[in-house]
Amino acid sequence: MTRSILLGFASALALAACAPVGPNHAPPATPSSAAGSFIGSGSPAVTTQAPPGDWWRLYEDPVLDRLVADALAENKDLAIATANLARARALLRESRAGRLPQSQIDAGAAYGRLPEGQRAPGADREDGSIDAGLSIAYEVDLFGRVSRSIEAARGDAQAAAAGLHAARVAVVAETARAYADASSFAARIAVAERTVGLLDKSVNLTSRRLEAGFGTRLDVARVTSLRDQQRAILPQLRAERDAALFRLATLTGRAPADLPPEVGQRATTLTLDRPIPVGDGRALIARRPDVREAERRLAADTARIGVATADLYPRIVFGGSAGSTGSSFGDLFGGPQRWLLGPLLSWTFRNQEGPPARIAAAEASAQASLARFDKAVLTALEETETALSRYAHELDRRAALTSARDEARRAAEISQAQLRAGRADFLVVLDAERTLAQAEFELAQSNAQLSTAQVDLFRALGGGWQDQASAATEPPLPAAAPRPLSVEPSPERAAALERQLSSRGAE
Repeated sequence: MTRSILLGFASALALAACAPVGPNHAPPATPSSAAGSFIGSGSPAVTTQAPPGDWWRLYEDPVLDRLVADALAENKDLAIATANLARARALLRESRAGRLPQSQIDAGAAYGRLPEGQRAPGADREDGSIDAGLSIAYEVDLFGRVSRSIEAARGDAQAAAAGLHAARVAVVAETARAYADASSFAARIAVAERTVGLLDKSVNLTSRRLEAGFGTRLDVARVTSLRDQQRAILPQLRAERDAALFRLATLTGRAPADLPPEVGQRATTLTLDRPIPVGDGRALIARRPDVREAERRLAADTARIGVATADLYPRIVFGGSAGSTGSSFGDLFGGPQRWLLGPLLSWTFRNQEGPPARIAAAEASAQASLARFDKAVLTALEETETALSRYAHELDRRAALTSARDEARRAAEISQAQLRAGRADFLVVLDAERTLAQAEFELAQSNAQLSTAQVDLFRALGGGWQDQASAATEPPLPAAAPRPLSVEPSPERAAALERQLSSRGAE
């Protein structure tokens, strides 16, 4: 009779374990306007085609391709993020172990003296004993404490995976930026050296005119001062170029002395001369790993509300133990045996402050995670629109500076010809050369900023972590709708959402 009651009670508890307490997580909605085209996508410098995951290959630079591959393999920030992911997955395995029976073996030996009233008749005053036993305990997940704990650990692991993806995006972008900076500074050094060379010729020409009696020492001093001013720019540009190369070494897991020499051989600015594919807002939010990380943190914190809520309800643990005690090892197997079987119930009273406070703290954490998700979405849109705007306007600026440089060069050539013909004053020539030097410098600076703007745009788009297969199967953006944390989706929708999120590579 007692055995039947226990079996029936266990069956009822197993059926009741299918209803975990606490809110079920559903991906939060985002503004419907975020799913459309970007404000800056109307620029002819971009297209609405989906950006490739390996966007750096658009530059068709084998050195850059090798640097990115080295960074993805050796970067230390990625090593830290990989270790964090391994830790999160280990904690997930630990949480899953809560669904399994927990077993334990205990054994001990003792020697001592018992009082006369506690000794068996005829037993020695001093004697030894050996005890060994096996115990098994299984917690019935009556209110979903274990399943919510697993759900929270799964969300943490998926968020850690998204964090690794975000680190990959940052490392790829910073590697491309450092390489672009080194190339841009090398190009600006070449411009400055060319300008200094032209001014050297002007100094020589002015000196010869002075010797021939057609000029003054003031003319020589002025053009010499302009040349030295341009020459003073070179040490700073070379130092910045070295700093970019040293940064590349760190990003690729090398000491500065180990950087391959071909990395510093490029002397032209790294830029694309074709429209950049940017996609749309829907694809951006699905692609950005920081948005996905925020959504998974929200899922984990929502599950922890259920963990805290389950502490208000009874916890049932079925346990059993078997063992033996004897005065020697032989008595353990031939002596008296013992066994126990039965449930253990523990229940925390609701009138205590601890459990309700933990529930309130978990709900506050979930609300904070929801706000962080909203912020991540808005930040993704802001960064992309800002990068698009800066890129488009820098293109316009470069076009104007190119025209200004060409006109300044033409003016300098005309003034030199007039000076040789005796129809122009040297101050006119000096002013024209100063204007040309400034125009060359500003154009080189614009080319460098344009290169940086392109890398910033690619980084804002969130590419660089996924392969082409995963990029083509991203889940759609949720439609705008109210989203209180307490709303529970249907079992079918919850299962579908779980499959979508699990397929995004967190486990």
